[in-house]
This record gives sequence, C-alpha cells and structure tokens, in this order.
Amino acid sequence: MYKIILKIDGMKCSMCEAHINDLIRKNFKIKKVNSSHKKNEALIFSEEIISLESLNKAFDDSGYLINNYEIGQATKTLLGWK
Repeated sequence: MYKIILKIDGMKCSMCEAHINDLIRKNFKIKKVNSSHKKNEALIFSEEIISLESLNKAFDDSGYLINNYEIGQATKTLLGWK
C-alpha cells in the first residue's frame, strides 16, 4: 500500500475538499482519499503508485495546483492506514 501526500494550492473550503476527493476517485483506483483545505493537502492511499505526471494531468482543468508530491509506504494500524 502506498501513501501519497499532495500539497495543493487553491483549496478554500470544505466544498473544495470534496471536489479534490471526487477528482481523485474519478481518475484513479484508490483505497482512500482525504483532503484538508486548512492544511492545503490531500492524502491518498493506493495499492498502485500514482505518478505526479498523471496527477497533474487529472488536475489540469480543475483550478487547483499540485505544488508538492511525496510518496512512501503506508502502514496498517488498529485505527486504519497511517
């Protein structure tokens, strides 16, 4: 399982979070996504690596901009993925 952290410019409210989550779910096969406009980030859990290039392509016409991308191994905890 992979954990991908995106820093995103342009999120202002909870509706922006929902738009980001929907955009990611629509374009990629993922296990979980959670966005925060307060942190300006989206956290994605996926069984496959999602490249920055494919993410940028999906975000092209969204009005949001990915300004940082981190990927690493996710670990399973009693409360869920970390």
